[in-house]
Amino acid sequence: MREHDRLFIGGEWTAPAGTGTIDVISPHTEEVIGRVPDGTEADMDAAVAAARRAFDEGPWPRMTPAERAEKVGKLSAIYAERQQEMADLVTAEMGSPILFSVFGQAAIPQMVLQYYVDLAGTYAWEDERPGMLGPVTVTREPVGVVAAIVPWNVPQFTLMLKLAPALIAGCTVVAKPSPETPLDSYLLAEWIKEAGIPDGVVNIVPAGREAGAYLVAHPGVDKVSFTGSTAAGRKIGAVCGEQLKRVTLELGGKSAAIVLDDADLASTIEGFKMASLMNNGEACAAQTRILASRRRYDEVADALATMVGGLTVGDPADYSSEIGPLVAKRQQERVENYIRIGQDEGAKIITGGLNRPHDRGWYVAPTVFGDVRNDMRIAREEIFGPVLVLIPYEDEEDAVRIANDSDYGLGGSVWTGDVDHGVEVARRIRTGSCGVNLYSLDPNTPFGGFKNSGLGRELGPEGLNAYLEHKSIPRPA
Repeated sequence: MREHDRLFIGGEWTAPAGTGTIDVISPHTEEVIGRVPDGTEADMDAAVAAARRAFDEGPWPRMTPAERAEKVGKLSAIYAERQQEMADLVTAEMGSPILFSVFGQAAIPQMVLQYYVDLAGTYAWEDERPGMLGPVTVTREPVGVVAAIVPWNVPQFTLMLKLAPALIAGCTVVAKPSPETPLDSYLLAEWIKEAGIPDGVVNIVPAGREAGAYLVAHPGVDKVSFTGSTAAGRKIGAVCGEQLKRVTLELGGKSAAIVLDDADLASTIEGFKMASLMNNGEACAAQTRILASRRRYDEVADALATMVGGLTVGDPADYSSEIGPLVAKRQQERVENYIRIGQDEGAKIITGGLNRPHDRGWYVAPTVFGDVRNDMRIAREEIFGPVLVLIPYEDEEDAVRIANDSDYGLGGSVWTGDVDHGVEVARRIRTGSCGVNLYSLDPNTPFGGFKNSGLGRELGPEGLNAYLEHKSIPRPA
């Protein structure tokens, strides 16, 4: 049992303003494994005030990028040494299989952190340009105080997408972890303190929606970066638009994987274990629409059913488990409701269904639907669980049309024996990223969505740009 009774504000462990608490419940045992304060509006005021002081009066934004990188580099080194501890903790609080957590919940967040440490030394922090009346210096300056609001599915990864570039840029941050997964942020706070990052530069307040909404609208916040549902993103975007506040939104997805006729089926199906079912399917970029030609449809269906039906579902802390429990009972009920919706719409369950794999824990049987049309709800709405839909297409043009016929535009993939042709097809998919014979996110390249999948980009130099303002300083010749 990990119990915390303080909030990390101004570089200190501070007593919360209220008495409310958040219980962290194991998705595997359904037992309470942790407890933290439930942050209030008063706590958000204190955190923003600390971040504001650190930005307006403190050394952080006035350090050189190299000086900031040295401090953040110490945090990265601590993170690298203690990755396993972070992986174990995230697995305990949200049910991510440990095999995935070691990589996706710990190693990748540390890689993102280190990427921005390294980028600080090569990024063009200012440049000289010729002007009409004389030379102009163009500088990049930190945007200010950042509200970083992160979800429960990959809490450290999504936090690092925001925290790492914000710190290197010279911003100060108020982070709001999800109520389901606050424990990992406490571990990170310990490392931040150990790394010697100045007081008030990073503040962490776990809280629910009301306090989160208060943080978004707070006049002391200069920028909001949010990862979560499209519905919540619309509300946040509206508030930021009204206040002309900078905002980055990484929202939902319903990504398509196109299996071309020349694809090697064995390697393609194996690739779907990560591309489609990573993190129990609780991933915004998961390729949950599988598109197969009518010529190979039955072959793909059989292979997909064999793979998904053979997955080991169990204790997420067990290295043999490939699928763990969903994060909460409400998520289990949501996913099971979508399985019922699929049945009601006339889709056929090829494998899986409503029989729960375990009596205890918030488990759902990994499920594949066949006979799916792209206008069905199970093909259009984000389910956020281990549920795949198999959709037939007539020819390549039809496959591209179906892939693009979505309100979302986050990820996608093309599976083929001809990589060059796969790249040509990927160029036609209206998404922020589209892999060929794989799907992955790379710290060096931008990640974000078209359409209802969000605004702006994270990762790569583009992710750093999001935390900087450009200033022009002209002078006479």
